Amino acid sequence: MAALTAVSWSCFLTLSIGVSLLKCLLITTYHSTDFEVHRNWLAITHSLPVSQWYYEATSEWTLDYPPLFAWFEYGLSHIAKYFDKEMLVIQHLNHASPATVLFQRLSVILTDIVFIYTVRECCRCVNGRKESKELLEEPAFILAMLLLWNFGLLIIDHIHFQYNGFLFGFLLLSVARLLQNRHLEGALVFAVLLNLKHIYLYVAPAYGIYLLRSYCFTKSAPDGSVQWSSFSFTRLVALGTIVCSVFAVSFGPFITMGQLPQVLSRLFPFKRGLCHAYWAPNFWALYNAVDKALSILGLKLKLLDADGASKASMTGGLVQEFRHTVLPSVSPLTTFICTLVSITPAVLCLWRKPQGPRGFLRCLIICALGSFMFGWHVHEKAILIAILPLSLMAVDNRRDAGIFIILTTTGHLSLFPLIFTAPEQPIKILLMLLFTIYSLASLQRLFRKEGSLLSWLEAVYLTGLVPLEVFCEVVYPLTSWQQTLPFLPLLLTSVYCALGVTYSFFKLYLSMLTEPEGMQKRKDQ
Repeated sequence: MAALTAVSWSCFLTLSIGVSLLKCLLITTYHSTDFEVHRNWLAITHSLPVSQWYYEATSEWTLDYPPLFAWFEYGLSHIAKYFDKEMLVIQHLNHASPATVLFQRLSVILTDIVFIYTVRECCRCVNGRKESKELLEEPAFILAMLLLWNFGLLIIDHIHFQYNGFLFGFLLLSVARLLQNRHLEGALVFAVLLNLKHIYLYVAPAYGIYLLRSYCFTKSAPDGSVQWSSFSFTRLVALGTIVCSVFAVSFGPFITMGQLPQVLSRLFPFKRGLCHAYWAPNFWALYNAVDKALSILGLKLKLLDADGASKASMTGGLVQEFRHTVLPSVSPLTTFICTLVSITPAVLCLWRKPQGPRGFLRCLIICALGSFMFGWHVHEKAILIAILPLSLMAVDNRRDAGIFIILTTTGHLSLFPLIFTAPEQPIKILLMLLFTIYSLASLQRLFRKEGSLLSWLEAVYLTGLVPLEVFCEVVYPLTSWQQTLPFLPLLLTSVYCALGVTYSFFKLYLSMLTEPEGMQKRKDQ
């Protein structure tokens, strides 16, 4: 592992200040309903006793994050009252005064300090074998750019509005600690993260198996398999104590009040539909599209009842539920089984041949993608759980850099429909172009001696995103399809991007299952 030079750290500080100033320029941009969600949570935690937090339902945006995030909102609320006390009144729905907007935007920017610190720690973990005399070609500098200036984080947090930077700071810090072989610290940080936002359960199997295999078992057999006699009960107790203590602090008060079932019902609302309002670019988007195509074909051939088919059409799928017409409908249990099957080979591979911390990192990304591909009611923003950790691997070898380019380009473009207001169109397009061009140019230059990052077919696919976006943003609004096919742009974007995400998932899986153990060990040295 190589640390950055003093000059590099000064540049890192410049990058951090620069991106923070950009975030300040975005304060007055459009914000989504998530802005009201978090304002309501500020009001709930500030105005009500703890016993009522998970029961309050004046607004449709009820508190549905774990308790530590509720306490985070509680802390913010005591600062918010100095900006505008009216935002802390539960009945003041959709309150968005200039002072309220300023406070909530600044709260996201300032809590991003956690993410900035974490990026610094991740840069310390970069393999030093490709160090260059030129700063712009240093893997650590490129990684800092890919993380700090990540397009997805910028538009989701600082236009759309969320606290993902703060949360991803915890995720990547836990990864950095495991890369540094500081296992207990990594476990502690990840346990805290799970109690801030439970979506990170997606990657919990990778953490659980890796910590058990590489920390609780202290040695491996000559063939790489587990040496059962090396099991350390003391380490297991230490690990369990840390994790259980965090959960006890978080959920303990609600358990003592007998409210655990109510909290869990808020955290896991399975009454929602298979897909979110806008289909995330995953397997179910392709499944839904095939069902839609078959239903249209069935209507044309008069094999389906027209009234029944119309009721099960796109209208349900774009608002919480999708009732399939031809293909079997999908239940939460089905998605759970599919997700479990999709990540099991990776988890077993991590157990049988751990391949060091970077083997864990690869497994984490596969778990994130597997859950994204097959999970229930997946949000399109969840693709960032795979994209950001993959940045660490992208600066390490050419194959992963190529996967990174495909996944980030398709994953980021799939976020475009979230920012649909006219004033923000130039902003999102410019930021996307700058990030994509920089990613491709810097990584290609880093691995220029090893050949091209993309095959001609991959390049053609990514180029196809350009006419897709031109059609959705320029051509479609000028056609009569807005009345007859109102959700066509969302469908095309979701399905086309799903192809790239699916391809990246299988390519990453193949790299984990086929890469020799010795190669991974050399990388971790």
